[in-house]
Amino acid sequence: MKPAAGVFPAPAKLNLFLHVVGRRPDGYHLLQTAFRFIDFGDELSFVVRADGAIHRTTALEGVPAERDLTVRAARALQQATGCREGVDIGIVKRLPMGGGLGGGSSDAATTLIALNRLWRTGLSRERLQQLALGLGADVPVFVFGKNAFAEGVGERLQALQLPPAWYLILVPELAVSTAEIFSAAELTRNTNAITIAAFSVGQGHNDLEAVVCRRYPQVARYLEWLHRYGDARMTGSGACVFCAFGSEQQARRALKKLPADMRGFVARGLDRHPLWSEDD
Repeated sequence: MKPAAGVFPAPAKLNLFLHVVGRRPDGYHLLQTAFRFIDFGDELSFVVRADGAIHRTTALEGVPAERDLTVRAARALQQATGCREGVDIGIVKRLPMGGGLGGGSSDAATTLIALNRLWRTGLSRERLQQLALGLGADVPVFVFGKNAFAEGVGERLQALQLPPAWYLILVPELAVSTAEIFSAAELTRNTNAITIAAFSVGQGHNDLEAVVCRRYPQVARYLEWLHRYGDARMTGSGACVFCAFGSEQQARRALKKLPADMRGFVARGLDRHPLWSEDD
């Protein structure tokens, strides 16, 4: 019998807004944000092994296998379930590291979802979300599987219905350290919390944007260029910035005008994660 195997998508996310509303005694920041999935991302392949070993078969510059969130996710699922099978993990990496698109978090969530199926471990979505939180604040929403209004450190999630949209996403050629930005003395940490209703009528911004733009002038330049098309924003802790358009044609028309020394791509907003299923 051939070992179980499969190829699974790991989509990017955009933070449509991101407020820092406080800080817990343990130092973790309390946030409010709206996550939206887009139809662009990494691709992961899994081949189940009988010997229990977990191997990443793709080399990623600057990310040793032992620190890789996919390897850590596989180990977490193994330990939580007592599964004796292992896996070879391959990654087609399209999402930039340090870009704010959730690449590593999405890869980890796809690993949990895929191996829960391939290893037949049978954990509920809620239990997978608990494992996901141990891997990072952005991982649970990818397991949750729907666009979401998030609070706490990112673990309190409410499904969001969002209108159709196309996005032009610009990708500065640099990596922004999330830890650096969240530890910045000048970061606003007391923004007033808003409601979903307030977000739905346009309230919200990204508290991290001003800090990143001061420290990384290239991000500020990309954002300034994109503002000519509307309410451009940074996603997450950067470096990527985005603007919404009503149609693919409008977004691609703007992309064609991008200066030669800038990079970007067009993506469609999704209603849910491509791996979302009622059966999970």
